[in-house]
Amino acid sequence: MQPRTTFDLSTPALLIDLDVLNKNLRTMSLHHPGTRLRPHTKAHKCTSLAQLQLHYGHKTFTCATPREVIGMAAAGVGEDLLLANEVLNHDRLSALARVARTTRVTIAVDSQNTIDAAARAGLEDVLVDVNVGLPRCGVAPDDAGRLAESARRAGLTVRGVMGYEGHLMMVDGRDKRRQLVAESMRLLAVAARNVGGEIVSAGGTGTFDLHDDTGINELQAGSYALMDTHYARLGLPFEQGCFVLGTVISIGEKWLVVDVGLKALGMDHGNPSVAGFDVLFCSDEHTTLAPGKDSTATKTSVGDKLRVVPAHIDPTMAMHDNAWLVRGEEVIDCWSIDLRGW
Repeated sequence: MQPRTTFDLSTPALLIDLDVLNKNLRTMSLHHPGTRLRPHTKAHKCTSLAQLQLHYGHKTFTCATPREVIGMAAAGVGEDLLLANEVLNHDRLSALARVARTTRVTIAVDSQNTIDAAARAGLEDVLVDVNVGLPRCGVAPDDAGRLAESARRAGLTVRGVMGYEGHLMMVDGRDKRRQLVAESMRLLAVAARNVGGEIVSAGGTGTFDLHDDTGINELQAGSYALMDTHYARLGLPFEQGCFVLGTVISIGEKWLVVDVGLKALGMDHGNPSVAGFDVLFCSDEHTTLAPGKDSTATKTSVGDKLRVVPAHIDPTMAMHDNAWLVRGEEVIDCWSIDLRGW
């Protein structure tokens, strides 16, 4: 039977505040309307949420895995899907080529090996992935033009360039962050001139409002939709819209325990938070809390439900099979996290 309220849910349970989600999507769509935003599905891995982003006018999407591309196409969400990642596996690339018969699919390349793999699989469209400072994927800016010519000789269509200034997302101070983003994007602009094509793609939630004059023409952002405590430190105009609901299962002399642990939360950005409590530590299936100094939560009882705020939304979403859409404590709907896996 469909639960009517959050008190009916088995825990841990992933909650999405529907009103906050809509507010966040609207805020971003006003700043980056239409194809100015290429929402990143890796942050939520949910075609139902992507469908809502489509409702706000975004017809192009970024994906991190072949599974996301295939799932988005199967759900009929988006008309232009970018796999912003390097892939070499022939079976996965061939599956993407089959998708590309009906939905435009573009993949990132940053080496001759990735070019050759794409061409062998029958893919047509690529972006040259450029290293703009993050020590991850991407060709050196000075080599981007050469790589693009090689891709064209292999029969591929080079649509442009992409770069990710992920190392700058959490730089303290907006002015400092803006300065460093501008420097990073100058590297991408040089590469774009040498590569050609119509797309210059970059950005993320932490730099969403710093690209008005950097030359990019589409922003890749995902976390803005649901947010987490990591991005909340930047004071962005997006609100926390996702929680992991837990049940208080034990109370000690100066602490209590909820049934939300490491297997329900992305922990690479630190501990989660719980309003009114200090997080002492997390273990496999538990988070141990102490009432905060100014807390009125000392009357918490075994069986009470608490909302745990994740520090990193992306891996948190990938740990759950579904999300419950709520308005206050009322359960509105249930969405499958159907893009999990690779």
